Amino acid sequence: MSLKKYSEKRNFEETSEPKAEIKKSTKKLRFVVQRHHASRLHYDFRLEMDGVLKSWAIPKGPSLNPSDKRLAMMVEDHPYDYRTFEGTIPEGNYGAGTVSVFDEGTYEPLRENVDEKGLLKELKQGDLKFILHGNILKGEFALVRFKNAEDNSWLLIKHKDDHAVTQKFDSENLVPEAIKKKGIEWKKAHQ
Repeated sequence: MSLKKYSEKRNFEETSEPKAEIKKSTKKLRFVVQRHHASRLHYDFRLEMDGVLKSWAIPKGPSLNPSDKRLAMMVEDHPYDYRTFEGTIPEGNYGAGTVSVFDEGTYEPLRENVDEKGLLKELKQGDLKFILHGNILKGEFALVRFKNAEDNSWLLIKHKDDHAVTQKFDSENLVPEAIKKKGIEWKKAHQ
């Protein structure tokens, strides 16, 4: 796992984002979803694997409705400590904007007899299945890479289970107004 791209894109003298260090949780694998109000609002979905956070940018945010197949663009690995990062990335820096934690928790492989190495194999094959144990996101999900596309184009799909919903799901409806306002104000000030 390399955090080289992560480090190359950041000036740590200007941003309070965590420096590139490989670490692992001591117990269960962790996940986080961060709301990132930058040049465009999106959600960053991150799964701990091999001491880093594998990361995808999801323009419309995750959904609990299995009918919603959310585009997820794989981006550079982030350090494990990024999972708790909240704040403002200053203008002129990569990803400038506001970041807040939307959801977090633990996750595990969906398939039996799969460990972290098995998850890495699924990731490489472009068919990653897992169970989230978050405050908002719960149950079975899959990340599936587009066939015949660049390696970074994926879909995040909720499986039909006890945590799935059938009504329209919009992540923004679960975001506190103060967080929305902060992002809107930052964007207006930096257009």
